[in-house]
Amino acid sequence: MSVRPRIRLQRSFDQRSHTYQGFTLVVDGEIGGKAGLFTVGIGKATEARFSFCAGDIVEGSCLPVSHLDLESVGYYQASGLAIIKKSSSDYSAGPPWHGIPPSLETYRSRGHRRLSQKSIEESCSTCIWAAHMAVEMIIDQWDSSNVRYRRESFCYGPKSCRLYVAGPVRRVPGRKGMVWVEEDWVDEQETEHRGPDE
Repeated sequence: MSVRPRIRLQRSFDQRSHTYQGFTLVVDGEIGGKAGLFTVGIGKATEARFSFCAGDIVEGSCLPVSHLDLESVGYYQASGLAIIKKSSSDYSAGPPWHGIPPSLETYRSRGHRRLSQKSIEESCSTCIWAAHMAVEMIIDQWDSSNVRYRRESFCYGPKSCRLYVAGPVRRVPGRKGMVWVEEDWVDEQETEHRGPDE
């Protein structure tokens, strides 16, 4: 159904860092005899080898993730992958964009803006520029056990995209009840090097 970047976000109040893990295959198919819509994590090298994109018919093996809080996918450690049929669609037009995703380095260099949860569930769910990240929040830097988890959605796509909806600002909890509000200027700063159609 789509291939999206697989990125983990770590927050510590007003600081954030990213781990670019690979890619997410959104698969409408069958795992362990159960049919449904699944998310499968693959590595950077695997995507480079196969150039997966929406419309491909694929088979292989995978395992359920061991720590759901730290993963944005339900399955990973994919092996024995094979493309049964390559997509013949022309995905040059968008939005949403459905072609072969760019490299993780390209995502990193582009920077992202927050994306509303409703958008990634509906209009942007198949777009190569959408990312649904597992977020680890370190509430207290001096207490490593004080950690919370959640999911956040971001867009790496063109700033002029007609489907883009930012959604509410993100609030990040900190020590002693403090809260960091990540307002619009953070997104603007993150993508200021790009023109509206980039």
